Amino acid sequence: MKLYEYMAKEVFQQYRIPVPRGRVAAEPHEAEEIARELGVPVVVKVQVLAGGRGKAGGVKFADNPREAKHVADELLKMEIHGYRVRRVLVEEKVDIDQEIYLGITIDPGDRCPILIASSHGGVSIEEVPDKHIVRERIPMQWGLYPYQVRAIAERMGLDGGLGRDFGNIAIALYRLFREKDAELTEINPLVVSGDQVLAADARLNVDDDSLFRHDLPDTEKLSEIEERVAEIGLSYVQLEGDVAVLANGAGATMATMDILQQYDSAAMNFLDVGGGAGVESMTEALRILADTGPRVLLVNIFGGITRCDDVAEAILRVQREGVLRDPLVVRLIGTNEEQGIDLLEEEGITAFRNLEDAARVAAGTPASGGAEED
Repeated sequence: MKLYEYMAKEVFQQYRIPVPRGRVAAEPHEAEEIARELGVPVVVKVQVLAGGRGKAGGVKFADNPREAKHVADELLKMEIHGYRVRRVLVEEKVDIDQEIYLGITIDPGDRCPILIASSHGGVSIEEVPDKHIVRERIPMQWGLYPYQVRAIAERMGLDGGLGRDFGNIAIALYRLFREKDAELTEINPLVVSGDQVLAADARLNVDDDSLFRHDLPDTEKLSEIEERVAEIGLSYVQLEGDVAVLANGAGATMATMDILQQYDSAAMNFLDVGGGAGVESMTEALRILADTGPRVLLVNIFGGITRCDDVAEAILRVQREGVLRDPLVVRLIGTNEEQGIDLLEEEGITAFRNLEDAARVAAGTPASGGAEED
């Protein structure tokens, strides 16, 4: 279960991890009242279960209560990565001297917790060069020792009181991780502000199977798009690219995402229609993806139980509804591929047999071999 930032910060405070003063608001006038109570310039942040809020325009500043009301009104009308904004967090604006990344998750290779830190905070950890990242394995039988966090604090350029505060936060974060059965807990950024170290952001994902053991606030698990996909028995994961991906089989879907990366593009979702999706579920899946507003929609089908002519029929149904718009890129191979390709070509839609060519076109690079298999 993913917790909203404001919920995660409530848990952080239970473990004495310092956070900026603030409260959550569901209405613009509530944001105005909170800003008036704080009596300082504020930051207003959308509360959605997705990353990249700042890049999507979901974080704004306000110098006074009236401006906070106006900003909150704007943000509460937004939808970010398929999530409707229903709440905003209004917090005191913090002067930032340094931003640090600090997180704890499970290392699947070593099968133990791992602490990850970087002096390059405030951006996605995936964007940080490896040489700027510190990784510290945490043996389950021993836990996290003070000498380990002291060494990490030094790597972050922190000494004296700031180094001690960082160490206390790291140890508290690990205790939270263990006691709450977390899959991930993350502070990005952990900010140095004068003589304080504060968690300016907070992320906490808890193992669903452990929820019966914990008193955690209820939270929405699915976005509206995820709910629509779940209703037709499929799985959808929101990502941060601009190419909508529909494929059959988890392996094929992940391979499609990987090959897009090779051509400097990225998937905006993971949608696996499985091995036996029929025309109806395929049609609804395409409608849903079209509603997400992708730059390109890439359909990759390796027909086995799923028939390529059924896929083509679903594509044509949605196209006739006026929902599908160019650019649409299709790769079909397998059961009844000739029939499927013929159906599409009769309507002027080119279907590739080669995934690499389809991915090239979706990424904006000319295909090397046309629609034929290499």
